[in-house]
Formats: sequence, structure tokens, C-alpha cells
Amino acid sequence: MSRLLKREYWSEVADGFKLADSGNRMTETPVGGTTSNPESSFLSEKNRYDFKEETTSFSDDRFNSQHSYNPGSPDDIKEDIHTSNMNQDLNVRHLITLAVGGAIGTGLFVNSGASLNTGGPASLVIGWTIVSTALFTVINSLGELAAAYPVVGGFNVYMTRFVDPSFAFSVNLNYLVQWLVLLPLELVAASLTIRYWDDTINSDAWVAIFYTLILIANLLDVKSFGETEFILSLVKILAIIGFFILGIVLTCGGGPKGGYIGGKYWHDPGAFVGDSAGTQFKGLCSVFVTAAFSYAGIEMIAVSAAESQNPRKTIPTAAKRTFWIITFSYITILTLVGCLVAYNDTRLLNGSSSVDVAASPLVIAIENGGIKGLPSLMNAIILIAILSVANSAVYACSRCMVSMALIGNLPKGLSVVDKRGRPLRAIFTTLFFGLLSFVAASDKQEEVFTWLSALSGLSTIFCWMGINIAHIRFRQAMTVQNRSLDEMPYLSQTGIYGSYYGTAILFLVLIASFWTSLFPLGGDGADAEAFFEGYLSFPILIACYIGHKLYFKNWRIMTPLEEIDLLTGRKEVDIDILKEELKIEREALRQSSFMKRFLLIWC
Repeated sequence: MSRLLKREYWSEVADGFKLADSGNRMTETPVGGTTSNPESSFLSEKNRYDFKEETTSFSDDRFNSQHSYNPGSPDDIKEDIHTSNMNQDLNVRHLITLAVGGAIGTGLFVNSGASLNTGGPASLVIGWTIVSTALFTVINSLGELAAAYPVVGGFNVYMTRFVDPSFAFSVNLNYLVQWLVLLPLELVAASLTIRYWDDTINSDAWVAIFYTLILIANLLDVKSFGETEFILSLVKILAIIGFFILGIVLTCGGGPKGGYIGGKYWHDPGAFVGDSAGTQFKGLCSVFVTAAFSYAGIEMIAVSAAESQNPRKTIPTAAKRTFWIITFSYITILTLVGCLVAYNDTRLLNGSSSVDVAASPLVIAIENGGIKGLPSLMNAIILIAILSVANSAVYACSRCMVSMALIGNLPKGLSVVDKRGRPLRAIFTTLFFGLLSFVAASDKQEEVFTWLSALSGLSTIFCWMGINIAHIRFRQAMTVQNRSLDEMPYLSQTGIYGSYYGTAILFLVLIASFWTSLFPLGGDGADAEAFFEGYLSFPILIACYIGHKLYFKNWRIMTPLEEIDLLTGRKEVDIDILKEELKIEREALRQSSFMKRFLLIWC
């Protein structure tokens, strides 16, 4: 903290805003870890897409000149996605906590209450479980691609290269807007959380305090930022473990009041909401989008690929462990919540907004148990969780901006990275949008954020589908171009068929969301306002896709498999050395105990 008060620190911040080609850019460190002359990382205007194997510079002319390719990007890209100035200081622990920080927040602690009210306890468990199976395939696809191509922005680049630039632009822009909206949304949620203790102080005062804390955290270098997020995420994980133990005790009747509960609320008022099978099924479908939204952020391990140590090992390990930590947290806690809180409890709808912890089922469960003091503690933990998500939102959004700027989808100036590895322009652009959080004191804040959230409400599902499609196309291109999977540093556990499965499940979730948005629960028929609140991001996605096609005159639906670049930005590996390393690892694994083998393979 004391460094932030020193003049030298702010001189570095000022340097970070200077143009990369103005002579102020410091020596860059490529993903491979070797330091090079700063001028070598820039490509001339004429040769910016020329591939040079010895420098592994970014190329969209592919690896030879026989392919004709129009990337659909402006002609002023000079940056190199593979050799950006990002610091590679993040290890497995940092990557896991970054993803946990972005994924575990209001979705678990607050919004799950609304899903419990509309779907019932069984819908919570079924909805989150089905979405998690699709997410497992996404995580594995990401692990394979990010280990091989640890580039800035991760899946932003994969979709551009392996699918289609217009498809990537529309999906990535939607994803970027999601994080832009999430920052002010979480800051407002944090200010509303304070009302649990004191509702006399203007909410904007708390927003200003939290906004400043987030600003300071994101001005740290990436390793310090990772440590900050580690502490915040650790608090959430410990709280989840604590509630898991407490929930079992309360369910078994160990609380001061309430007695034995068991599966009482699964029978009365019931496991599903509704009197008919059709209504109950619609209630289940309404849970899917909330479940997907709550998992949003788990894909951040790929966003962080260019800032991680030894991507071959850290990315796949972080991906698998992140999935199990988050999935176990959600499934266990929501199962207990369904046992401890009836879906018709009026307090589930008492929140002043969708981010008001007054409607948190975890707080309600503790209150039902008659334990004094713990509701306040849980509220404090929820506050920390919300601030952690806001912190992660700035990180994710700024890195996505850098990636999209490098491939020409956003102004080039947003790609500038200072010598400490901070994309300051992108960070401050994100924080500028965060000023929307000062509507917290307005009586229109719920309406404002409803429509802001609608702009990117389905972006997570689009993003996950895009990742799986990119993985499918990558595997197909490997086959068409006669390249062996033995070259890969890591292979997805679910393979290409898992990606097909994940894409199909996510597509069905989109269909379910369309149905429940057009014909909402409790309505008499079609509701246009409810439809656009839940599905506005889809027509925006289509508009961005068509607009990009028209602007760049790129009429191909997908990049031909034989033209897909499988070399540029690839993590350079010696095939013989890699095979020997894998052989040694397999032999060591074979000699390990069953439990150790199980943990190493799946975790």
C-alpha cells in the first residue's frame, strides 16, 4: 500500500499510458520467458501478418503464403499477441483463485434464492448439475487450447483463428460487455449489503469506498493482484466449508430452534414449483440461465494464460481444480439450501433488487436455525465475495480488451501494457464504466441494471459454446492438416466428443431460456418486456455478427480447415523431449497409489 503513495510508482503508471511505439515501451518478455529487444516485438505495417518461425510472431497469413486469408481486422495492428509485455507470475494457486473469485459471488449467495423460489429445491440441484457437466467439457477444451496456445486473451483468439473472425467478434464483444456491466452491478450489491447493518448512510458513499479499493487493487502488478484475489477467494472457500458443516448440523436438528428438518421442504411445499408437470418443467428450465450466469468467470484461466508460469502444467491443472472447487461448492450448498429454506418463503422475494442480500437463502437458513450473530458474519462474507467478483471483473474485462485490441476489434491504444505488465488503458476504461455504480442511491437503479444485464445476459453461454466449437474446429484442422495429437502438451479428458456434448447441452439451455423469457412463469401469455430482459443479448449478437461481415466483407461462414493456422502463437516444444517427459510422468503415475492416480488424473 505504501508504494501507491510514492512518486516513482505513479511515474510508472504514467509511463504505462504512453504509446507502445513512442520509445517508452520497456523490454518485453515473451510467453516463452526470454527477453528480447523491444523493437523485435513490433511488426512493420507492411509485414504485420508475415509469420517468422524463429520469433513466433502473430500471423494471420498462416504459416505459408499459399493460403489467402482475410482476418477481418483493421490494417494498423502492430502488436504481437504471443509476445506481449504481460508478466508471467501467475501459478496454479493464482489461476484457481482468479477463477473462483470471478465465479463465486451473488450467483451463489443471492440469486440462487430467486431460482429456489421459481424452480424449487430439486430444480436447483438438477439445473446446476446439468450445466456443470457441460462446463466440464468447456474447461477441458480450454485446458487443451490454452496449454498449446498461451496467448493474451485466450479464447478471444481461439475463436477468431479456428472458427471465424465475425463469430469471434460478436461473442467476444458480448462477453466484454458482461464484465463491464458486472463491475457496477457488484459495487451496487456491495453498497446494498451494508444496509443489513445501517441503512441511514447514502449508498453512494459506500460505492465510492469500494470503487477506490478496486482501483488500488488493480494498479498492483499481476502477482500482487493474484495474492489479493487469493486472500479474498480463500475467505469465500472457508465460508462455504463452514456453511456446509453448519447446514448439515441444522438439517439434522442441531440448531437452537427448528428441530430435525431432513427432507421436510422437499415434501412440503415440494421438490418442484407448480401444480402440473408442465409448470414444474418450466420452473426447471428457468433455473438453467441463472446456473450458467453463476458459473461465469470459470473461463478466466484462459484469459490469464499469457500471465501464467509453465502453461503446459499450470493451465490444465488449474482448469480441473477450479471446476471441482466451484462445482462442489455450488452443488453441496444449494442442496443444503433446498433442505433449510422452503421455496415459498416470502423473504426470498424481499430484496430491494436482484443483488440485495436480504433475499439470500444462506442468511435466511441461518436465521431459521436461530443462531445469533452468524447472519451478520455471513453477510460480511457475502460482502467480501461481492468485492472479489468486482475485482475479478476489472481483471477479466481489461485482459479481454487487450486481446480484442491486438486482433483489431477495438482501438489499438487499449493494448498498451506497461513495464509492470499492467494494461492501464484497458483497466481505466473498465473503471470508467464502473462509475455507473453511482446510481446506487437512485430509485431507478434496479431498472437501470435490469436492462444493462439484459445486454449481455446470455454472453456466458455464447462464450462457452464458442470455446467448444473452437476446440472441435481445432481438432478437425489437426486431422485435415495431418498433424498428430502427440504434439500437444495436454489433451482434453473429454475429447472432441465431449465438446460436441457440451455444445448440445448449452444449445438446449438457450432454447429453454427462449421459452421462459417469452412465456415467463406466472404469466398469461407472451410478454415482450420479459423476453427482451432475458434474451436481448441474442439479437445484439446477431447484429454484431452481420455488421462485422458487412464491414469487412468476409462472407465465409467459417475459416476453411486447411487454412487454419496451427503454428502461430504455439507454445514451442521439442516433441522428443515432450514425449520423454510424458513417458516419465506416466511411469511415475503407474507406480502411484490408486487414490493418488485418481487425484492426479481428475484434479
